[in-house]
Amino acid sequence: MDDEDAGSGVGSEASPRSGPTPSPSSLPHHGAARDTAAEPPTTSSRYVAHTVNGSHQFVMAGYSLAKGIGVGKYIASESFTVGGYKWEIYFYPDGKTYEDSSAFVSLFIALASDATDVRALFQLTLQDQSGKGKHKVHTHFDRPLESGPYTLKYRGSMWGYKRFFRRSALESSYFLKDDCLKIKCTVGVVVSNMDYSRPHSIEVPESDIGYPFGTLLDIQEGVDVTFCVAGEKFHAHKFVLAARSSFFRSELFKHESDEEKNQAGTRNEIKQIIVDDMDPTVFKAVLYFIYTDNIVNYDDEFSTASSDGSIFDTLVGKLMAAADKYELPRLKLLCESYLCKHIFVNSLATILALADRYHAMELKSVCLKFAAENLSEPPIAAVRDTANGCWVRGAV
Repeated sequence: MDDEDAGSGVGSEASPRSGPTPSPSSLPHHGAARDTAAEPPTTSSRYVAHTVNGSHQFVMAGYSLAKGIGVGKYIASESFTVGGYKWEIYFYPDGKTYEDSSAFVSLFIALASDATDVRALFQLTLQDQSGKGKHKVHTHFDRPLESGPYTLKYRGSMWGYKRFFRRSALESSYFLKDDCLKIKCTVGVVVSNMDYSRPHSIEVPESDIGYPFGTLLDIQEGVDVTFCVAGEKFHAHKFVLAARSSFFRSELFKHESDEEKNQAGTRNEIKQIIVDDMDPTVFKAVLYFIYTDNIVNYDDEFSTASSDGSIFDTLVGKLMAAADKYELPRLKLLCESYLCKHIFVNSLATILALADRYHAMELKSVCLKFAAENLSEPPIAAVRDTANGCWVRGAV
């Protein structure tokens, strides 16, 4: 859109008032006379626009086998989310259109969400695998003033290049190594908001509901259930546990009718439950999460390093097992997030095995992506055969 002048901003000078000028003695007088009238309150507003950026790496192994799938047919990356929208990378090994199919490969980024008029900046990078860092980059980020962000009108709208790379040059370049291409896409979704001042406003602090519940666990008022874990006792509240975990809701109330539940509440009876498959430290961490919605901060005990390289016996590994048993999906996700930061070549196999055992699908996906992007030869690891319910040795 062409720029338009918003007006000169120069106003006309006010005309003098008609009629006689009042004398000072006729003006209201309260103490010393005021030289100027009180200025009215001033408000302000500000439009703020910025981009929410995110990147995704798409590794395409077996490039030669992808050739020949047909003009206009593409290989899609897994969906990834940036700025609240899902995106996918489309690679056309035989070109997007017939006019370019004989000489070029095509590459696009597509909107994969049901949305309209999404404005964004894009960057597509074909990575140089020689180590020289001479990547092939097509970017929209360095020319926002020239053409502005691109607008994707609906799901399936794309930005990219029909003639992204000449096929003959690609196949003889360092961009293709071991029949593998590595493509990185960066998306910057434009978001905006209006900041404006209010003469009177009240700020609402962030929710602190976890603090009073954590205090309730500490002071043990109104407890009605006790867990015996390896000689240690932990007191808790049945209704808090039941509200947070469907496992506890079933275990604590499965044999009680509504009338019995009400009677139990008036009798103040304390139910005792023996837990014989968990360490006290782990159970304490589970209770802490149930009451506060946060994970314990035991950095030393959370460490994934151990003498045998396994994480099954660390606190985070045991918490993953407890989250799976007690049906606490957020606790499991917190453990997965922590373990993602500790995926290395020497820890990949055990973390992948842990993720598979306790159905941690997000963590498993990250492990498999790490293996594809960082290992030239797949490591041998114990992987669970979900079809037969057994463990086998095979490539990650």
